[in-house]
Amino acid sequence: MTPGTSPGTTPGTTSEWKAVTVVGAGTIGLAWAALFASYGIEVTVTDPREDLGEALDEALPMLAAGLPGSDAAALHSRIRTTHDLAGAVAGARLVQENGPENLEFKQRLFADIARHAPTDAVLATSSSGIIASEIAAGLPDEVAARLLVAHPFNPPHLVPLVEIVPGERTADVVVEAAAAFYRALGRTPVRLRKEIPGFAANRLQSAVLQEAIHLVLTGVVDADELDTVMKASLGGRYAAVGPFESFHLGGGPGGIRHMMRHLGPGLAEGWQRLGRPELGDDAVATIVRQTEAAYGHGPEAYRTRALLRDRKQLALTAALRRADHG
Repeated sequence: MTPGTSPGTTPGTTSEWKAVTVVGAGTIGLAWAALFASYGIEVTVTDPREDLGEALDEALPMLAAGLPGSDAAALHSRIRTTHDLAGAVAGARLVQENGPENLEFKQRLFADIARHAPTDAVLATSSSGIIASEIAAGLPDEVAARLLVAHPFNPPHLVPLVEIVPGERTADVVVEAAAAFYRALGRTPVRLRKEIPGFAANRLQSAVLQEAIHLVLTGVVDADELDTVMKASLGGRYAAVGPFESFHLGGGPGGIRHMMRHLGPGLAEGWQRLGRPELGDDAVATIVRQTEAAYGHGPEAYRTRALLRDRKQLALTAALRRADHG
């Protein structure tokens, strides 16, 4: 029986995952909790922060706005909070960890989680760059077999991607069960075939951000103009088709063979000219000044821009899904 499965349930549905624990109540953890609760799952959120209850109360209205058909009160009724880690994970079918990006911290945390969670619970980390094999290095085989990376793209209740990255000792049955779980939540799980720090999406994002910062610091464009360039070109294109399909289609009937033959040498030469900006004090001040001038700063500006982002992301995801299904 797959971890988290009980008799009489259908694999790949949320009914087999009746209880999920979210460890860490930052932005990612609270968004996971809202998503889980929106699918009828009983969620326990645990974090040592003193304002845990208040943080949940404050976050739920905006999170609910990004989950069509949900409201904050209904989500809240399926989420409980506690500072007691042991009690929080005791009945969990899946634990979604969202702690600090620190290897030693995660190693200690998962050792603690493993002592108190059921022996068939899936142990997932939302880590944005630390691989599962390193986190599980000091854990027994039977625990390491249930531990994997399930890295969402922020915010996880809106952006579909979940990178599933098993460790060297993660059991295939656990990988399959986790992928089915996130798929049942409307996510798009992608299993990486090899462990690599930063995984795939964040490495792509980092490469784009590197050149974006270079273009701003060298005065080619301002920060808001760079965002416009991205939104009016690559952002929309890559939402519809990824880089390889886009390049393939760009070659017409000759496809990627034609593109590589005619543009390949120029591409490789162009990579050598990409910027490698240094983020010293002056550079950081420039980026911060231009970004805050364009989009504001502080709690109210954050809420306004985040709600706008969420509406756009929902509309884009819905439109793409309609297009995919004809």
